[in-house]
Amino acid sequence: MRFIINESALLTESSAPAQKDSTLPEGSLHYSSVSLPDKPLITGGKSGSRAPLNLREIWEYRELLYFLTWRDIKVRYKQTAMGAAWAIVQPLFTMLVFTLFFSIFVGVPSDGIPYPIFAYAGLLPWTFFAGAVSNCSNSIIGSAGLITKVYFPRMLIPAASVGAGLVDILVATVILIALTLLYGVTLSGSLVVIPLLTVLTMVLALGAGILIAALTARYRDVRHVLPFVLQLWMFASPIIYPLSVVPEKWRWALELNPLTGIIEGFRSSLMGRAFNWRALIVSSVVALALLICSGFVFRRLEKSFADVM
Repeated sequence: MRFIINESALLTESSAPAQKDSTLPEGSLHYSSVSLPDKPLITGGKSGSRAPLNLREIWEYRELLYFLTWRDIKVRYKQTAMGAAWAIVQPLFTMLVFTLFFSIFVGVPSDGIPYPIFAYAGLLPWTFFAGAVSNCSNSIIGSAGLITKVYFPRMLIPAASVGAGLVDILVATVILIALTLLYGVTLSGSLVVIPLLTVLTMVLALGAGILIAALTARYRDVRHVLPFVLQLWMFASPIIYPLSVVPEKWRWALELNPLTGIIEGFRSSLMGRAFNWRALIVSSVVALALLICSGFVFRRLEKSFADVM
């Protein structure tokens, strides 16, 4: 089956012809086609494989995942004056605010790392994670028109929201490295660990994102609670303060936060310092466990998505 994809929806060839929105600027809407396996729409009842992550099915629909991700990237920066530059401006501005308040006014220590680098290295994975989870929260609801028309792995929708954020974190990583060099820090070979930490952050974001996406589709109150949860999570992560300021007897509690190992890992990669392997192992185990558990919840709830839209 072949589908027509635009920046806001997908339409089958048998549906009404795609019409360009007259309110958009000339040439702003583009269409692409993608071939998908012929499968019936499921609305209620059993929803196919019970596996939390049906990788074979996801691979079959990889072309759709690519187009959904690309659509989310274009929609994110559509009709913005600065475009993708927001991927740089947002963490930089937050870094400046944190540096001014927490470093200059409050005097928060940074383990011998220049505070702008310290803060930016913490904001980099956090901004990607929080943005991905926030975008996932409305992803299923925002794709109601697609979900009620055709079958495809619903998990592709929040996965595309997470994937779209990779552009931001890649650009921001380049800026972080440049900022590190600007402060005269000599980069080490441990810098090669950053891509692995990015993948780990992506796994964690996907696990949290598909869970939030499924719960929000079923219980709309979740999207109103989410901003408060993310705000608390940010202050429970060592973004504006180092792990070393936490008393030794309570440090284990902070290390249970999966973002702790990731954030500390980013800083260690930049500065060539020893990694906190205990925190990294916890982050890896929690991220993988969350992804699997969220997959089960998503599979259980997705059969009713078309009915509750």
